[in-house]
Amino acid sequence: MSDLSGRTGLIVGVANKRSLAWAIAQQADAAGARLVLTYQNERLKENVEELVPLLKTAPILLPCDVSRDEDIAALFSALDGQVHGLDFVVHGAAFAPREALSAPFLETSREAFRIALDISAYSLIAMARGAAPLLARKGGGSIITLSYLGADRAFPNYNVMGVAKAALESSVRYLASELGAQDIRVNTISAGPVKTLAASGVSGFSGILQVYRERAALKRNIDGSDVAGAAMFLLSDWGKGVSGEVIYVDGGYRPMGM
Repeated sequence: MSDLSGRTGLIVGVANKRSLAWAIAQQADAAGARLVLTYQNERLKENVEELVPLLKTAPILLPCDVSRDEDIAALFSALDGQVHGLDFVVHGAAFAPREALSAPFLETSREAFRIALDISAYSLIAMARGAAPLLARKGGGSIITLSYLGADRAFPNYNVMGVAKAALESSVRYLASELGAQDIRVNTISAGPVKTLAASGVSGFSGILQVYRERAALKRNIDGSDVAGAAMFLLSDWGKGVSGEVIYVDGGYRPMGM
């Protein structure tokens, strides 16, 4: 296991025990990291609080709605007073209105497009901007986010989220270019389909899982631990030479022709 002893990380996007961000939080905690977990609102705070006893080290819990600049500013202001700096950031925030996933893509409204791109892609830029001084304070660090193959290929009912993930992956490359001089690495993990709260909004999701089981090189679906393992590589010194990349953790689905 990668050693994160003595390191402090911010994890955004833990909604419940099925969240990929939570799987990463568990492994980072087991590797010795001190964590800061955010929650969007009071309702989701309860979900996060229920998970806290499962960690070895009690995390810092702070509110942050990534669609609000004032919340992001308040988050990093609070962090500046509570931690010496940050060693890594995990961005797991993503959202699109349900109707934008169920209706034909051609019917995507301007507002649904704005919301999906704002929360799923722009929030990474805003979080990186806030985190950069705290990462630089520790001599650099790692930022990772979560994507899906729908950024590159059209999947049924993924619709505007595919466009948002494409924007997210492009943002990773531009952020990696700008922050690299400060030894801050920025990468994304493109995970195969996993039964998360976000996935529940995609109609026909069970069918996508079946296709992956049949066609992926490993002939199985992945789970949160697979994603968390790749994250530990990117967050630790093992991944110190990797930046601006999309790492596919999908059981070998993407490379297969048939």
